[in-house]
Amino acid sequence: MLDPARKRDQGVHFDREHRCDDQRQYRGDQRRLHEDLGHGRVRMDLIGGTFANPRHADGAIEDISPADLQHVIGNFPWALSQVDDAVAAAREGARAMSRMSPSERADLVRRIGGVLKAREDELARAIAVDIGKPLWEARTEAQACAAKATITADDGLRLVAPFPAPGQPGAECRFRPLGVLAVLGPFNFPVHLPNGHVLPALACGNSVVFKPSEVAPHAAEVYARCLVEAGVPAGAFNLVQGPGPVGAKLAAHPGVDGVLFTGSWSVGLAIERATHGQTKILALEMGGKNAALVLRDADLDKAAYDVLFSAFVSAGQRCTAASRLIVEGPPERADAMARRIAKLAEGLTIGHPLDAGVFMGPLASETALARFETGISLTRAETVLASQRLSPRGLRGCYVSPSVHRVRRPDGTAYEREELFGPDLAVFDAPDEDAAVAFANATEYGLAASVHTKSREAFERCLSRIECGVVNWNAPTVGASGRLPFGGLKRSGNHRPAGLHSTLYCTAPVAVMSGEAALDRGRLAPGVAWVDE
Repeated sequence: MLDPARKRDQGVHFDREHRCDDQRQYRGDQRRLHEDLGHGRVRMDLIGGTFANPRHADGAIEDISPADLQHVIGNFPWALSQVDDAVAAAREGARAMSRMSPSERADLVRRIGGVLKAREDELARAIAVDIGKPLWEARTEAQACAAKATITADDGLRLVAPFPAPGQPGAECRFRPLGVLAVLGPFNFPVHLPNGHVLPALACGNSVVFKPSEVAPHAAEVYARCLVEAGVPAGAFNLVQGPGPVGAKLAAHPGVDGVLFTGSWSVGLAIERATHGQTKILALEMGGKNAALVLRDADLDKAAYDVLFSAFVSAGQRCTAASRLIVEGPPERADAMARRIAKLAEGLTIGHPLDAGVFMGPLASETALARFETGISLTRAETVLASQRLSPRGLRGCYVSPSVHRVRRPDGTAYEREELFGPDLAVFDAPDEDAAVAFANATEYGLAASVHTKSREAFERCLSRIECGVVNWNAPTVGASGRLPFGGLKRSGNHRPAGLHSTLYCTAPVAVMSGEAALDRGRLAPGVAWVDE
C-alpha cells in the first residue's frame, strides 16, 4: 500500500520564496492557502523568518487526505540541507530569545496563544483534513493549543523561577535556556503535542526547529504561520518538512542542544542511539499498551462508556488509548463486558471527518491502516467484534470499524504486547484485584491506566502498584490535564514528563552562591599568610 506521505521523484528543483515580514502579505498568503487547498500547491519550510522551498529538493511529500485518498492537500518539497540552514538560523534565534526578559517571553507566548485562539477553526480544519480526525475532536486539539499558552505563561514558568536556598543566605538557583531545541512531532496530535514543547521552549528563552510528521505537513504549516503572525523573532521558530531521514539528521545535529520527541518506542530508541555521546537533553514520549481495570464494585455503565471512549476515540490512535480491558471477577463477567462494549462499538458513527455527528474518522494513512490490520491478524484470541474496511458515503479512504477480542488464555503474543495504534480492544478476566494489577503491569510500557471502582481505598491500593505515569480513577485513560505532568515509565518515556513540567526540560538549573565583595582578612583559610602590596 502507498502512504499519503509518499515522496516524489528526487532531484526536483524549486525556486519559490515567501517572506512574512509584512502581516498584510501573510494574510494574503492565507487567502491563497485557502484558494489553493486541494489543488496540490507547492508548500514551504520556515527558516530564519522566511517561508521558502529548498533550491534543490531531495524529494517531496504528496500530502493526501486519508478521508478520501483523492484530495491532494499540497506538495511539500524537502531537503536534508534544510536541516543545516534551519539549525544555523536557530542558533541566531536562540541568541535573540536569550536577550529577551522573562516577562517579554511570557508576553510573546500569550500573543501566540491569542493567534492560535483566533485561528482555531482554521487549525481544526487543517488537522481534520490532514489526518482524518473528526472536526469536533480537532477543535478540542486546537483549543488545547491556545490553553497551553496560558498555562505555560502563568504556571509553567513558575517552576523555573529563581529561588533562594533555604537557610543559606546568598545561595540561590537560577535557570538558563539550553539553546536550540529540536521538536519531532507525531501525526496523531500534529499541532497540540508539538505546541506543548514549542511554547515552553520559547518561554524559557530557547529557539526551536520543528520537524512534523510527514503524515501531517499541512497542519504544521498552518501552525507555523500562526507563530509568525504572533511576532516570533526570525530564527526563533523554524519549520523543516520531510520524512524520517530529515528528523534523524536534525536529532543528531551537533548544533542542537536538545531533542523533544513524541512517537514510537523504536524511533525513540533510534534517537537515543544516534545521540549517544552527545551532551544534549532528550525528552521522549513513546506510547503505551494501556489498561482499564474494572473492579467488582464498579458502575458497569460508566465503565463501559469510559472504556469505549478510551479505546476508539481518534480511531484508537492515541498514545493513551485503552487497548486492554481487565475485568475483575469470573470469566463470565468479562464476557458480558466484552459483548456490551462490542454492541456499543457497532453503533459508533464512522465517516468523513468534516461531517457532523461523526465519532470516528479514518486512520491517518494507508500505512497506519495496513499496520493496524497486520497487528490484529496476529491475535489468537476469540473475536467478539471483527474489524472491517468501510466506505462511508462511497469514500475510498482509510476507514475501518472497531474490533473487540476476548483473551481467555494470555500467551504473550505480539498482539498482547505491542501497541497497535488503532481501534481494537482486548478483554481479559482477573480473579482478584492483585491479579488485575499484575495483568496491567505485564507490559513493557507504562503510560496510562484507569481504575473503575466505587472504593477510594481500592483505587489507592491500585494506584500505588500500577507502573504508569498516568493513573485515572473512574475516568477514561485518554485525556490529560495541562496543569499536571504527563509522561510514562518503562518504554513509554525517559522520566522527563511533559505537560506542566515541560519548562523543566527546556532549562538548565544554575547554582549561584554570593560572597562578600571585599576581602575579610579575619576569615582566611588556615595556613594562608596574607601580605599586603
